[in-house]
Amino acid sequence: MIKNILALPNDSVKKTLTVAFALCLVCSILVSAAAVVLKPMQEANKAFDKKRNILQIAGLMEEGKSVDELYKQIEARVIDTTTGEYVADVDPQTYDQRKAASDPKQFIPLKKEHDIASIKRRAKYTSVYLVKGSNDEINSIILPVHGYGLWSTLYGFLALEADAKTVVGLGFYEHAETPGLGGEVDNPNWRAKWVGKQVYNDSGDVIIKVIKGAVDSTTPNAESKVDGLSGATLTSRGVENMLHYWLGKQGYDKYLNKLRTTKGEKS
Repeated sequence: MIKNILALPNDSVKKTLTVAFALCLVCSILVSAAAVVLKPMQEANKAFDKKRNILQIAGLMEEGKSVDELYKQIEARVIDTTTGEYVADVDPQTYDQRKAASDPKQFIPLKKEHDIASIKRRAKYTSVYLVKGSNDEINSIILPVHGYGLWSTLYGFLALEADAKTVVGLGFYEHAETPGLGGEVDNPNWRAKWVGKQVYNDSGDVIIKVIKGAVDSTTPNAESKVDGLSGATLTSRGVENMLHYWLGKQGYDKYLNKLRTTKGEKS
């Protein structure tokens, strides 16, 4: 049959369609095979990037030391945000919070009045990352956060000191905001403005704000305010709304309150 097809004139419609079909078939097989072969490498790179981002937000990156070596000081856990308790029967090393947020069996739909971060739903269980000291005391807590800006959902991490209210760092590893405007969330100078800011007051209310203009020594309550992004009001508002959601009662509030209570009891 193949010989018969090849024997047809080059301008034959049948020969053209057959060759095109055969070429598509071969290409699809090659692409599928490549995807299968490369998947373990892609997963490894994804895990490496995640570790690197967590270390950067926590201020733990050190020149000359490997990411895997530095990451040994971090303990991954999974919590139930509805109770603030750790979940014992979920492996924190393999749990995929973003994937769970797309699974009807694992996500919680959000009511419009609660969804200030415009994420529509959240996973019932959430990952947290604890930086432990030599005596097993918690030095800082890294929390995954995400919320909508102007054009996209921003995905990142918020790191807090052991008091569970002072910012160590905030950064985003994925978004599609406008370069030079909302994309300035990646600017190291802007990210540095978050360090030391207070996200809660003494009553446990979320007070962090991203304001228009610059914060200086004359700004009232400057310890809980951060400069807005110039020309990117909606992205700035999105970052503020995101943090208010995840630090509020729909997010990590119960968990962080338990940490503060435990720390107070120990001290």
